[in-house]
Amino acid sequence: MKLNMPYAVLTLFLVLSLVQANVALAGEIKGKVTAQGMRSAENVAVYIDTIPGKTFNPPAGHAEVDQKQMKFVPHVLVVLKGTTVDFLNSDHVGHNVFWPSIDRNKKLGHNLGTWPYGIKKSFTFNDLGVVPLLCNVHPEMSGYVVVAPTPYFTVTGKEGEFVITDVPPGHYTLKTWSEEGKPAVESVDVATGTATVNVTIRR
Repeated sequence: MKLNMPYAVLTLFLVLSLVQANVALAGEIKGKVTAQGMRSAENVAVYIDTIPGKTFNPPAGHAEVDQKQMKFVPHVLVVLKGTTVDFLNSDHVGHNVFWPSIDRNKKLGHNLGTWPYGIKKSFTFNDLGVVPLLCNVHPEMSGYVVVAPTPYFTVTGKEGEFVITDVPPGHYTLKTWSEEGKPAVESVDVATGTATVNVTIRR
């Protein structure tokens, strides 16, 4: 069956208009984290907490944590609940990945084993909270996966700066997690522009 050309063009125009309208309605949260009594405000996880009545499907693509130059890279990774993370070994030595708990629940601890250069292993994180990554071959190595309840998250830069994009208008609770500091909570109202939030975290 042939599709009427004017009808097809109109349909495409309507679809594109709806997509553009949704993008135009999205706002962003921009701000800076100030750290008191801590070495740095870098690598602080910032995310929107649970939104009542809202659930989010995990992404089809995988996130990645590399083991490179004897470090977990990135040091802090934030993912949506249900996301699969690939753990890659880019060092020419054997590495191990394990976590003793998730959000301090030792029953959720897991050991992926040890594997050589160029190999990766995957794990799907279905439990919310902080996952402390360790390597039992190299005890000096450490990293973190933060499993968030929404897809609106980021990690601060060197000066504590952060931006969370594509946030629908609404009233939200913004939370932080850091390796050294206590969690902070801030309320934020997002419209179609930029909502500015400055957060102070303390050791």
